[in-house]
Amino acid sequence: MLSDELKKQIQLAYRASLEAKSHKPRAGQREMIGAIARTLGNIKQGSEGERLDEKHVAVIEAGTGTGKTLSYCLAAIPIAKARGLKLIISTATVALQEQILHKELPDLLEHTELSFKYTLAKGRGRYLCLNNLEGFLSSEEQAMEDMFAGLFEQHLNSDDVNTALYQEMDTALGKGEWDGDKDNWAGIIRDQDWRRLTTDHQQCTNRNCANYSACPFFKARAEIEVADVIVANHDLVLADLSLGGGAILTPPKETIYVFDEGHHLPDKAIGHFRHEVRLQQSIAWLRQLEKNLVNLKQELTDDVSLTGQLLLKVPQQIQSIVNFIQYAQQGLAPYIQGLGLDQENNQHRFEFGLVPDELRQLAYSLQTSYQKLFKNIESIQDECKKTKQNEGMGVTPETAETWQPILGVILGRLEQSVGLWRLYSTVDDQNYPPNARWLILSGQGMEQDIELGGSPILAANTLRQQLWDKCFGAVVTSATLTALNQFHRFNMRSGVPQESEYLRVISPFDFQTNGLLVVPDMEHEPNRVEQHTAEIIAYLDEHVNIAKGSLVLFSSRRQMEEVAKSLSAGLQEILLMQGEQSKRVILDSHRASIDSGKGSLLLGLASFAEGVDLPGDYLTCVYIAKIPFSVPDDPVEATLAEWIQKRGGNPFMEITIPDASLRLVQATGRLLRSETDSGEIHILDKRLRTKRYGKQLINSLPPYRYR
Repeated sequence: MLSDELKKQIQLAYRASLEAKSHKPRAGQREMIGAIARTLGNIKQGSEGERLDEKHVAVIEAGTGTGKTLSYCLAAIPIAKARGLKLIISTATVALQEQILHKELPDLLEHTELSFKYTLAKGRGRYLCLNNLEGFLSSEEQAMEDMFAGLFEQHLNSDDVNTALYQEMDTALGKGEWDGDKDNWAGIIRDQDWRRLTTDHQQCTNRNCANYSACPFFKARAEIEVADVIVANHDLVLADLSLGGGAILTPPKETIYVFDEGHHLPDKAIGHFRHEVRLQQSIAWLRQLEKNLVNLKQELTDDVSLTGQLLLKVPQQIQSIVNFIQYAQQGLAPYIQGLGLDQENNQHRFEFGLVPDELRQLAYSLQTSYQKLFKNIESIQDECKKTKQNEGMGVTPETAETWQPILGVILGRLEQSVGLWRLYSTVDDQNYPPNARWLILSGQGMEQDIELGGSPILAANTLRQQLWDKCFGAVVTSATLTALNQFHRFNMRSGVPQESEYLRVISPFDFQTNGLLVVPDMEHEPNRVEQHTAEIIAYLDEHVNIAKGSLVLFSSRRQMEEVAKSLSAGLQEILLMQGEQSKRVILDSHRASIDSGKGSLLLGLASFAEGVDLPGDYLTCVYIAKIPFSVPDDPVEATLAEWIQKRGGNPFMEITIPDASLRLVQATGRLLRSETDSGEIHILDKRLRTKRYGKQLINSLPPYRYR
């Protein structure tokens, strides 16, 4: 049970926070705080602090303006501290992460009696590897680069090495003016420059590294140990869970998670288990690997050492893999020819994820062979690590230090291949959704290659096993967790326990008074692309106020570009289109135009339909070109639809319409960002009026005035 002391602590903190900002209590906010406090506070603990209850997850849709960040912080922080647990707040976007770090948490510390330490957690990829920096500043590094060209996906020419930047970074580190965090570097860093300087869990040598005590990543990791609240992102949490949990962040059983922008979690999870491999490219890479490992053999001090014996096995192992890949190529060639694939029609999805038996058997052989090579390389890397402790044989400390991160890159690539071939060799359990599997024909002539891809169609089972079953407690929240006013879509995709606490908190905004929804009588449906595009152009020319802030959202880049070039001269003068500059620059230009008393017309795609915050005069009218149905050729979604249909369901009503409903709510949500905002939403799709599902979609939107 939630103790009276904790209840009082949460109530006092809420009151103090409101008073500091001169805000009044919001019914929805209080409701949300109560639901989270009940869920987390009523979890029973065993003698060793372990969770005993199953009802440990709260799923809360909180409409825009609820104040959900304050709600979950006020409820979860005191409970996590009282139970001796870590609180991880995970977001999907940098903008929200920065808001929590630089505004919400500091405000709580300043205005309430709550006492806690907080920090930001990032993956290794955001931090400088001191070994890599030292290497690129040494005269030997280019020779190393040439030696390993082809092994690294992002090999750069010597002309591309930004030595001046690296020297500047080295100086800033030496003076204590920079901490090695990419996000804290004052200047601009090109992706290719940063890739050379960072590392991952396979390449990192941890405590065996000479720079371990000064390592920016491990310094930041030490802060996690003493923090009560850790701000992270979904990708980092999922990466940690895929490593077993506790590798980067704290172990799930000792953690309460809050997933803000939680509607992204299922798709993010699927992305972590998606694999793609190109066959001819794999052969070329394996041949290059064999050459590079010959170089290591030449550096051995003792050929009969364990390292030498392991290296002797490599050529045969690589040849075995190459043979199996070539068998796969030969077997797939007539199959692809029979499918009639070409440059235009280059993708084939295996129905229900079922691949030909011959390919599945080859995949099993490839998985086994890749696994043997992986273990062999891993053992060589272990010998390199032992050399640091004077236990390894056959490798000098200098050679070991050079090779360890390189072997890490090799292991990372092999790990991906093992994952793909395991997925292709597995017969899916009929009790669970199948995996999607597909092939793509890329290039032409001598450059032609076959790419095989695979992915789970739902992350529900994986999330259930790795997250929900293991964590002490969790809160999932977002302004858009329901579709068609139900949680069914999110439950199916996320696997949250059915006995979770569910709550919908209605936005405090007065949608009836402040928002007008217009669905005009368009003549053509969007499938008549040319005619529909011409209608959009005419409609915008007639209705867009050139003195105001407007946003037009498209599902098709081609249609957006066609509209952009065909608008009237007056609209052309105030036009800003996604893709012409970075999203941040475009939004800054839009705000600057409104601030100067001029109008601005934004044209954007899906990324502008979510996370864009333009309150007040910055946005008074949103135009949506058509219902945002998903792209039908995505192999993962197509396999999911196929599976639902096989089970007697209706994919259009169970997937397509709920997905469109969610996207439509997000898109219309760009208009009202505060209680004083007002404006209009125009959806230029007659199907909302003429199709049976149109009424469902409109009813799932906030209660705008409708015309």
